[in-house]
Amino acid sequence: MKATVHVTLKDGVLDPQGKAIGNALHGLGFGEVGEVRQGKLIELEIDGNDPEAAKARLDEMCRKLLANPVIERYAIEVAS
Repeated sequence: MKATVHVTLKDGVLDPQGKAIGNALHGLGFGEVGEVRQGKLIELEIDGNDPEAAKARLDEMCRKLLANPVIERYAIEVAS
């Protein structure tokens, strides 16, 4: 089954990369752009056919490697 993990910085955490993207967009003439926050999208192929078990394993993966729970939040989607 396919899984997607969206990782973003928590509110209040400085995002220098998002700031740089926003500044670059303004420099290119996209003045309507306000605050920019960047994150990452991780796509995984998971063996098995139990979506709940897959979500539990993905949560463990996020806590151990894919995200930094101190400064990042994550959302997991599983498509069977």
